[in-house]
Amino acid sequence: MGKRSFFDAIILIFAMAISLAASQEAQEASKCDPEHLRGCYDKKEAMKLKGIAIGVILVASMAGVSLPLFSRLVPVFGPEKNLFAVVKAFASGVILATGFMHVLPDSLSNLESDCLPTSPWHEFPFSTFIAMVCAVGTLMMDSFSMAFHRRTQQKTVDVVVQRGVTPPTLPTHIPAHGHEHFLTVLPSSRTTDEASDTTLNRNRVIAQVLEMGIVVHSVVIGLCMGASQSPCAIKPLVAALSFHQFFEGMGLGGCIFQAKYSRKIKSIMVFFFSVTTPFGIVLGIGLSNVYSDNSATALIVIGVLNACSAGLLIYMALVDLLAADFMGPKLQGSVRLQGWAYLAVLLGLGAMSFMSKWA
Repeated sequence: MGKRSFFDAIILIFAMAISLAASQEAQEASKCDPEHLRGCYDKKEAMKLKGIAIGVILVASMAGVSLPLFSRLVPVFGPEKNLFAVVKAFASGVILATGFMHVLPDSLSNLESDCLPTSPWHEFPFSTFIAMVCAVGTLMMDSFSMAFHRRTQQKTVDVVVQRGVTPPTLPTHIPAHGHEHFLTVLPSSRTTDEASDTTLNRNRVIAQVLEMGIVVHSVVIGLCMGASQSPCAIKPLVAALSFHQFFEGMGLGGCIFQAKYSRKIKSIMVFFFSVTTPFGIVLGIGLSNVYSDNSATALIVIGVLNACSAGLLIYMALVDLLAADFMGPKLQGSVRLQGWAYLAVLLGLGAMSFMSKWA
């Protein structure tokens, strides 16, 4: 009897150990379960919300990015006005907060997920490393693009000089003598034109690189929303992303306006910014049957894209937008305007940081 009790105790211990191990395994696996196993799963309701999101986000994106482009119709929003500088500072703060408070944390969540193996994903901070490398890569792209524009411009000047083209002359009439005189453009005028061309090229590089970073981020956001079947997750995202796209669009629209593109190129850039998030949602809906938020492949791809986008947005916001404006002659010439611009930046940072509670 004692021997049987001993064996019963051993069996009981093994049973308890197996039960405990199975429980722990199930608990770990539940972290990677799809949404319908965790509650708040309603495919029909989620689809309805996605349809609303596509329309609302599209309108908000178009309104935000287009507003600075029509500033000529509203003189108070003109680029030479102080209000333009303040609004642009607010939008730059929104873009900076997007990188720090939305995109980078999403990348950290993806690449440090419990659904990924410990080695190597939990042994090295891949998100911050990729963001750092992409920030330096953006600097390189920025620098090489400007160098290319300068070389192209210099070659044009050299060709003109080699062909012996004389400097342009401007007619000036002097009524007192009744003679027509011509004023030769001095070298300083050419220097001013070259500086103006350099500034224009710089603004165009900024607009192109910034749109690239925003587009990548917007597609990823839309993809995640489109693949989700949880109304609880989608509802707050609709309002948060509409706000986000509107003010982020204002920042991009200001850069496009300063780049002085043709109407065709402006329309193309506005179109791509406006449709990327809705396109991502549609893509996510199409892939929802085969796409899993918690699959290792999805987590790695989206995590890497988010990290790259974060590095790009943080660099652009700090260097090409905020530093360029605050160190520029307009804000440097007025302490009062600087104060309003800094307040606008803080409001942009605060608003987007607050929105990170939902998105």
